Amino acid sequence: MTSATLARPEHTQAFRERRAVNWLSLGMLYAFFYATRYNFAAAAPRMAVPLGWKNTELGVFEMMMPLVYGLAVVFNGPLADRIGGKKAFLFGAVGVTVMNVLFGLASFAVLSPAVWSQGANAHVVTPAALGYGLTSGMLLTLMAIVWGLNGYFQSFGALSIVKVNAQWFHVRERGTFAGVFGVLIRFGLLLAFQGVPLIFLFFPWQYAFWIPGLCVAVFFLVNLKWMENSPKDAGLGEFDTGDDADPSDVAPTIGEILRKVFASRTMWIIAAGSMMVGFVRRSVVDAWWPKYFVDVFLEPKYRLIDPTHAKELAARALVSYPPYIIATWGIALAGIAGGFAFGITSDRRFGGRRAPVIVFGFIGMAVMLALFGTSDLLNLGPIAAACCLVVLSFFVNGAHGMISGAASMDFGGRKAAATAAGLFDGMQYLTAFIVGPGVPLLTKRWGWEAWHWAPIPFALVGAVLMMRIWNVVPKGRASH
Repeated sequence: MTSATLARPEHTQAFRERRAVNWLSLGMLYAFFYATRYNFAAAAPRMAVPLGWKNTELGVFEMMMPLVYGLAVVFNGPLADRIGGKKAFLFGAVGVTVMNVLFGLASFAVLSPAVWSQGANAHVVTPAALGYGLTSGMLLTLMAIVWGLNGYFQSFGALSIVKVNAQWFHVRERGTFAGVFGVLIRFGLLLAFQGVPLIFLFFPWQYAFWIPGLCVAVFFLVNLKWMENSPKDAGLGEFDTGDDADPSDVAPTIGEILRKVFASRTMWIIAAGSMMVGFVRRSVVDAWWPKYFVDVFLEPKYRLIDPTHAKELAARALVSYPPYIIATWGIALAGIAGGFAFGITSDRRFGGRRAPVIVFGFIGMAVMLALFGTSDLLNLGPIAAACCLVVLSFFVNGAHGMISGAASMDFGGRKAAATAAGLFDGMQYLTAFIVGPGVPLLTKRWGWEAWHWAPIPFALVGAVLMMRIWNVVPKGRASH
């Protein structure tokens, strides 16, 4: 079927209003899932000082959580397709809340903070004194396990939001939906990267996990009352989404779901493309850049002012550091703009084809990473670095939204959307197996100067992969 046969549907006012309520309830919970996932990256520069952690220890968490998440979304996708998005999302919300509370409780094990040496190559002189018979290795292990479990429960977020919205959005609306999907992602990241430093102005580091966890609990209750799996469940009757040849309500078997997703060449190409997005996303845009600002720009400055407390002062100064603020808000706003630009262009210019705009996104990533690296080589400073991160976010979020927010619904259909989302999202997060330990090793051996250049080959491979499915659209029917 060609994309031209897929007409955009007309909705009643009642349908649009009820979908907005459903989407808002679901979306806010998803945003706080992001806040309770990326709060670690935002809190890492501050936590690392009293705990005596360097990038190597932080890399354990940047590997553990995404790795568990990446495996979990693949295996839990068929489960979410089977039980429905609402049950899956509410189950995940309970687990996310509990794990964030437990992670913050680790603060009570620290009796006195670590003492660091002075100088450019600062190291721990006196480790943190710990209670309850814990050693530093034991505490690190326990916290990594809890954060890995958080990743498991986090996996139900992406699966559920795609599963639910695959039943509320027609195939010719999903590119635009992916733009809204991008808003939620960036809002969640904004809550983490701007909200967590604000929490630090008033509370110790454990509240960076407790407060967002409490917000997840609140929106658990909102979704329990207001969110429904489908228009039919909300009393609006059947809705043909234009992507699934079988409109029946018969629940698919696990075998049917797995065959639909894992036996498709197109699915695996998109999954490989998602993995390439992951190398850029996990290594630069969504995880390590706050630590980059502290290590490269802030700590050298405070080393001249107060070498004894340079690390702590640099971490505290991050919240009011103008380049960091520019990057935080700019990454969010540019990511939102990228999601809408890619989504609307995909729907209206390319008739529902996702690959052309994803290719554009990968090329943009490669160009911006090169410009980012060049800005550091030329010592253009933190403002230039922030601007490069902002533009990079436009391309990363645009491509990610198309894959996770639109293509998973298009090619998984109503019956297997969560499984498709699990495959695509899982492949992206499995890059943590390389990125988690890779970034610390890269920066230790070659410095932060090498950090910008390393993901470029992956972006180029992603562009080549998506070119192979340039004209592919989902098979389905015209309208509802």
